[in-house]
Amino acid sequence: MSARSRQDDPAATRLAGWIEPVVGAAGYDLEELVVTPAGRRSVVRVVVDRDQGVSLDDVAEVSRAVSAVLDEKDGDLGRAPYVLEVTSPGVDRPLTEPRHWRRNTGRLVTVTVGPAGASEQVTGRITAVDDGGVTLAVEAKAKPGARKRPPTPRQVSWAELGAGRVQVEFARPGKDEPAHDGPAQDEPDDALDDELLDDDEGDDEGDDEGDDDGGGQ
Repeated sequence: MSARSRQDDPAATRLAGWIEPVVGAAGYDLEELVVTPAGRRSVVRVVVDRDQGVSLDDVAEVSRAVSAVLDEKDGDLGRAPYVLEVTSPGVDRPLTEPRHWRRNTGRLVTVTVGPAGASEQVTGRITAVDDGGVTLAVEAKAKPGARKRPPTPRQVSWAELGAGRVQVEFARPGKDEPAHDGPAQDEPDDALDDELLDDDEGDDEGDDEGDDDGGGQ
């Protein structure tokens, strides 16, 4: 759990002693626990995560488990009313633990790397995470109009790795790429046109047959 939650809030520290074992037994990591006064109540915000990610069903499962232990400790809480919020980390959560980096493999991050006094900020994609540190695919800085060079792998040890920030990416078509699938999307329209044409021909044949029958009478 985050050091801020433990050191800055004694109530959160006490609650963590009850909640963390329950969360761990369910297969999750307790990333953060914050207690916020809200009038006569307190909002207990529990942030959990795991390698497989956290779904809505997972949140419900953890909520039930945490609620049960808080009800059990009701006397120790002084019977003060509370609102329990269980959630997963947002994209703006800084990457500070090895597990954070591992769970974000493949994402683009910005991070300060290097020894103290000689650090620099780089942006790269997390390609590997191991006991030694993190490997980033760092894009080379190119002059405007210059040909874009492929990313360069860079191994950064844990000792020289700062807190990372995940960058939000938006998929956009390139200048030479169409905004849709092109001909592949036109095929259904052509097929529809063919069907309409066949229907028109069928109607014409039906009209001709009707005219012939009428003439026979």
